[in-house]
Amino acid sequence: MPKIVVLPHQDLCPEGAVLEAETGDTVLDVALRNGIAIEHACEKSCACTTCHVIIREGFDSLEESDELEDDMLDKAWGLEPESRLGCQAKVQMKIWLLKFRVTR
Repeated sequence: MPKIVVLPHQDLCPEGAVLEAETGDTVLDVALRNGIAIEHACEKSCACTTCHVIIREGFDSLEESDELEDDMLDKAWGLEPESRLGCQAKVQMKIWLLKFRVTR
């Protein structure tokens, strides 16, 4: 089963966490299911950037972003080459370890 490592965030997950994911889950859904309250103002509809995360390991094993997500990311604070919207970044079976940092 794929694992997602949430790097420590002083407000949302001070100790960090290792979470199990199912293929097809989004990074945001896995975090929310495990009590990590990443903000998602648009209710996961890819209409804002509040769930912006930075993937530190495993970026290439995520499904590719689409044009809508890329357009939204252009508006994100702290954009990095490994930025994704947590509501759009889907876990694939080949991911064994994915590490990310919450930006807010």
